[in-house]
Amino acid sequence: MHYCVRCGMPSSEEEHQLDELGICITCRSQEQKMHMNWAEREQMLRDILDKYRGKGDYDCIVAISGGKDSAWQMHMVKNVYGLKPLAVTFNQNWHSEVGRRNLEWCLETFDVDHLMFTPARSLVNRTARRSLEAIGDACWHCHMGVGSFPWQAAVKYNIPLMIFGESVAENSCKGTYDSLLEFNQDYFVKVSAKVPTEEFACEYLSLRDLAPFRLPSYEEIKNKGVIALHLGNYVFWDGEKQTEILRDRYGWKEDRVEGTYKQYKSVECVMPGVHDFTKFLKRGYGRGTDFAAQDRRAGLMTREEANELVREYDPVEPEALEYYLEITGYSREEFYAIMDKQREKLGVLSKEEIAAALEDYKKRHGDKLKDREHILPERVKNLRSS
Repeated sequence: MHYCVRCGMPSSEEEHQLDELGICITCRSQEQKMHMNWAEREQMLRDILDKYRGKGDYDCIVAISGGKDSAWQMHMVKNVYGLKPLAVTFNQNWHSEVGRRNLEWCLETFDVDHLMFTPARSLVNRTARRSLEAIGDACWHCHMGVGSFPWQAAVKYNIPLMIFGESVAENSCKGTYDSLLEFNQDYFVKVSAKVPTEEFACEYLSLRDLAPFRLPSYEEIKNKGVIALHLGNYVFWDGEKQTEILRDRYGWKEDRVEGTYKQYKSVECVMPGVHDFTKFLKRGYGRGTDFAAQDRRAGLMTREEANELVREYDPVEPEALEYYLEITGYSREEFYAIMDKQREKLGVLSKEEIAAALEDYKKRHGDKLKDREHILPERVKNLRSS
């Protein structure tokens, strides 16, 4: 295993690449971000938005979930650029209480029309079961639904502009700031879902069952002229500052999220801990690593502080795993056996390496979850309380 010398992200990260100095693509993208002409980029955005302003019943679609990113998108679209959006929600049927509250708050605060689709509970349970074997995490229905439903709405209601949030270059090696209108209907399949509906179908999930997750055809999208963009490719993206504004100015709520020390990313869902734990079992790192790397890039913590957070958060079996096992019918042994196969398929690390990390955590803490607030650097604590 190799690690970026700057942020500490491991080589097991998907599409991870290091340059000749041992620095990853994401760190280089952050350098690029700091030297870009954002005034020029934002003018490009305004020019695009003006092409769609006032041309139909709605100027654009904004996909919202109750999470921080989509709330910020709505703030920008409504209060900064003065557009009339249709808010579109794919409800993964795993909403947390805070997530439900934040979604309702967003709709009321920004006073927008809203369209939502919620798959049946039994369908969610079956897709969650199939998802573990198909892609190695529990969340295919969410990955695919969040991508497909806004495209379906755009085609059906003749709204040719969709606006999403964070740039793919912000915190991953999957893209750079050089790509702007690259966000096509295959994006969520390539980046998140991995498997299209046709390949996801099985003996207990027919193509008819999976109809809500189908993307419109290329012909439908081309005929309607639908495009999608990331705001983060055109305006400077700062997740910490955005959270502060949403919380203090508007009343958006944070909450505990399993598997990490930050309280805003994926707060709308009860299952991110399971998603991130499966990533740890496959690739040897979880969301603790993701956020520690971001904070190292921002100069908020040292390598030693980041490594301690990773040891404390990544190897912890989430409380939500019990719920996942209940709804899917998997035993704990079956769950871990499937994850062993997923890890072997990737070939990025051994079962022994994962077992060592889990054992290290148990030796220090036992099997019980511990309050890990004491290990957060003061700089990060101050960000959360400011």
